[in-house]
Amino acid sequence: MHHESPLPSGALVARFQAVETWIFDLDNTLYPPHSDLWPKVDQKITHYIGDLLGVDGLTARAIQKYYYQIHGTTLNGLMKEHRIDPHSFLDFVHDIDRSSLAPDARLGGAIEALPGRKFIFTNGSVRHAEETLRQLGVDRHFHGIFDIVAGDFNPKPARRTYERFLDRYGIAPVSAAMFEDIPRNLEVPAELGMRTVLVVPGEAGDHKEDWERYVEDGPGALGIRFDHVTADLPHFLDGLQAALATPIA
Repeated sequence: MHHESPLPSGALVARFQAVETWIFDLDNTLYPPHSDLWPKVDQKITHYIGDLLGVDGLTARAIQKYYYQIHGTTLNGLMKEHRIDPHSFLDFVHDIDRSSLAPDARLGGAIEALPGRKFIFTNGSVRHAEETLRQLGVDRHFHGIFDIVAGDFNPKPARRTYERFLDRYGIAPVSAAMFEDIPRNLEVPAELGMRTVLVVPGEAGDHKEDWERYVEDGPGALGIRFDHVTADLPHFLDGLQAALATPIA
């Protein structure tokens, strides 16, 4: 379990001083990774593959995770290997009950207080993002949603997808910060000069498999030096905002 370090008042805050654009992944980043939302989507993907290929649940699950590891997303693998209609897939897997996700006024306040523009950058769909943000009660704080369709179905961490996102909204990476739960999706942002924050599970844990988890100084780190690692996104944003708002003596 990663134990978050206290928010420094010096070097880290200085790194975020020039940030004008705040970019957030959606799943397992904006809402707690112990939430049952992603497992619901995950199960729908398994059902989709089982129906598509006429295989049992265990076989469908194995195919699903294989495509995820090899192609970046299961959808990408299904498009390449089986030429499926991606829009039908997205509609099916994101048709879930979100009522278990509690509205997060603390998160909403922390995002609203950040100076500048805020965006969602997800490998999911706009519809999934909109409905999830609405359930969280934070939808009004974002200036745009960039999804897998906008990325021409090339998922993060493909460099051209980040470039497409930055071009669409006129974002200079050196004045942007990105928040993600998947380490490899922060590699390109770090190379481009963005500030990077990895969101990890708290004491309640998550639903990821062992190979998906970030291990400090382990293979999941990919050699990336994150600006910060947090298990409490609202706490980090509150602390950062307070520090940024404090006049330099």
